[in-house]
Parts: sequence; structure tokens; C-alpha cells
Amino acid sequence: MSLLNVNIDHVATIRQARLTDEPDPVWAAVQCELAGANGITVHLRQDRRHICDRDVILLKETVCCKLNLEMCMTESIVKIAEKIQPDQITLVPENRAELTTEGGLDCVKYKKRLAEVVKRMHKKKILVSTFIAPEESQIIASAQTGCDAIELHTGMYANAKSQRAIKKELTKLSAAKDLAFKNKLVVHAGHGLTYRNIAAVAAIEGLGEFNIGHSIIARAVLVGIKEATTQMIKLIDKFGSNESGR
Repeated sequence: MSLLNVNIDHVATIRQARLTDEPDPVWAAVQCELAGANGITVHLRQDRRHICDRDVILLKETVCCKLNLEMCMTESIVKIAEKIQPDQITLVPENRAELTTEGGLDCVKYKKRLAEVVKRMHKKKILVSTFIAPEESQIIASAQTGCDAIELHTGMYANAKSQRAIKKELTKLSAAKDLAFKNKLVVHAGHGLTYRNIAAVAAIEGLGEFNIGHSIIARAVLVGIKEATTQMIKLIDKFGSNESGR
């Protein structure tokens, strides 16, 4: 099984640009599944700039693989997650003015709230992951609050320019993965990953899932979303260690 979760937010972004009914992210999810995706990821933002409540409801009813809901810890969003019950939530920070998620969740600062949300999700049998920087304090806080997994923020790696900087970021990611394993966390990765830079991250042994959106949707404009998904899966399978989980 592929380790790719396709983030289909930007299918909805195109739809919302004209406030019409197409392209439908639910249709896109079907094509990603047919291509062999491990999961579908969507971010239900407070301002509903792309994915909306209707999308999440229909995706829950139709997605046969893993449905991963990215979300902040605002009470109104938490209540929606409790009602819809996706397979997994990934908790992220959210700034209304940002173009995309900026930085990882500060699990240390919001530890009390995080523990509360984790407890509520577990009552609904929903797995909980936190989107965090590859830092020891954030990993420990995620483990202490009862999270099932973490998603390592790969943005610093994706933005690194020199080979030395790239190697440094890969070392950080690998070390963070090892620490997370010691704390019994499943480890995922995402943010800024593309067809050009996925190889080195996919080669890190033990990563459970890769959440990739923008690069796949961008290529889908030219080749179709099923083909774009297939191409990314082939790269992950080619360079991956074929081992995942804890």
C-alpha cells in the first residue's frame, strides 16, 4: 500500500474562485483512491476558504481509504470533528491571513488544550496527529498528551537551498523520527514536498505517511489528478524504505 495521502484542498480552491460547484473535491478524492492513495487529507479552515462543511460530510460518506482532517483546536471545529468522525485528525496552527499553514503547532504552549482535544477525539475513536517542527520539546509534548502520531513539518527541508542545508534538515527529520519512535508515536511528514524533493524524505526509514497537496494538484492541471497521484506514488515507492509505523 502506498504511503501517500493526497491533500485535495486546492481542488476546492479552484471551485471557490468562482463560487460555483466545480471542480468537486469529492470527485477528486475518488480519482486519488483509484490511483492507489493511502488516504485523503483536507483542511477545514475557520474561514472556509476552500474546503467547506459539505465537502467533509460527503468525504466521510464516500472515502474508502483513510480520511485525515487537518484542523485547528478552536471549539467550533473540534465539535465538527466529533460529529463527522474522520479516521484521523491532524492538529495544526491557523492564522486567518496566511496563504498556507505557517510553522508547526506549539504543543508545549497549548499542552492543556491539546490533551483535552486528544481525550475527546479518542472517545470518538479518532486518531490524533500533531503537525510539528522536528523539535524534541514538541515531540515530547505530543507524546505526553496522548497523541497517536506526529506529522513532521518538512518546510525547512523543502526551502533549503544548499546541499549542506538540505543535509542538515534531513538529519533533523531523521533524529526527530527516532525520538518519536522511542515515545511510541507513529511518524508522518508533510509540507512543501514535491516531485523534485520527495526522494530524500521518502528514504527516511519508518515514516508512516506523506501528506502532499499543492504539487500534486498543480501537476493534475496538466495530466489529471489520477495520473498525478500515480506519479507521486511511484516516486515514494521507488525511494522509500518500504517500512512504516512505529
